[in-house]
Amino acid sequence: GPGSRLLSPQVDLSHLSPEERWRVEHARMHAKHRGHEAMHAEMVLILIATLVVAQLLLVQWKQRHPRSYNMVTLFQMWVVPLYFTIKLNWWRFLLIWVLFSAVTAFVTFRATRKPLVQTTPRLVYKWFLLIYKISYATGIVGYMAVMFTLFGLNLLFRIKPEDAMDFGISLLFYGLYYGVLERDFAEMCADYMASTIGFYSASGMPTKHLSDSVCAVCGQRILVDVNEEGILENTYRLSCNHVFHEFCIRGWCIVGKKQTCPYCKEKVDLKRMFSNPWERPHVMYGQLLDWLRYLVAWQPVIIGLVQGINYVLGLE
Repeated sequence: GPGSRLLSPQVDLSHLSPEERWRVEHARMHAKHRGHEAMHAEMVLILIATLVVAQLLLVQWKQRHPRSYNMVTLFQMWVVPLYFTIKLNWWRFLLIWVLFSAVTAFVTFRATRKPLVQTTPRLVYKWFLLIYKISYATGIVGYMAVMFTLFGLNLLFRIKPEDAMDFGISLLFYGLYYGVLERDFAEMCADYMASTIGFYSASGMPTKHLSDSVCAVCGQRILVDVNEEGILENTYRLSCNHVFHEFCIRGWCIVGKKQTCPYCKEKVDLKRMFSNPWERPHVMYGQLLDWLRYLVAWQPVIIGLVQGINYVLGLE
């Protein structure tokens, strides 16, 4: 009959509506895989076994060699979406990815130079804090859009549910993806800078006398008094009485992971002075980012491996 004729792969489906086309393709798939139950059961077992083994191996790798694991995961987090964006023609994502990558590559390059330029901690901190704020806000707006759609509030603005949901999920993904990426890049820059920043005066004896109006991190003059509210940034005085630009000392402490005064090496309780946006994310937000990191970096690799095993064994 006409129904069975439609299931033939040679028949053109362009005259059908998207919903009818989907139904025909679904029926074709069922017809193709009829009688393959045993084969499908094997494929499911292979998938479960591969997921379990991969998970165990990844946990062991993370525990034994955290540095190499983090570097490889970061690289995959950065590169894997590129393959999908080109394949699926997501040009907007690709444009944002290229802009983010260009600036982050420049910042990372600056952070890994030896000796470290004095303005670098400030630059690194400013860039990653900006991305942190944007990604956090984007994620929250995306989450709210998804919630509004679930409660049907999109109908008040005459927006289709699928459009509102697409918008919300896209924003949520952008926020979480760049949130993970900036955290990992910031951590990597911090590790490099912490090992390099020591060149200021490793012995603890400063090589030159510091004036009250000069910042010990960047060597530039301080124009705002400690008690004044600055337009762009404030001035901080540590417990040892040395003063610094806000972004310089934040870059030194948070990105550089230092707990001492850059000039006199006196121990300073920096956790009380600054609330670090990277070290104090909401616990659930941190877990969500870890889950997303695994999903984006490793899941496509594991699925590719499973498909390879199925292909070798001739399973369909």
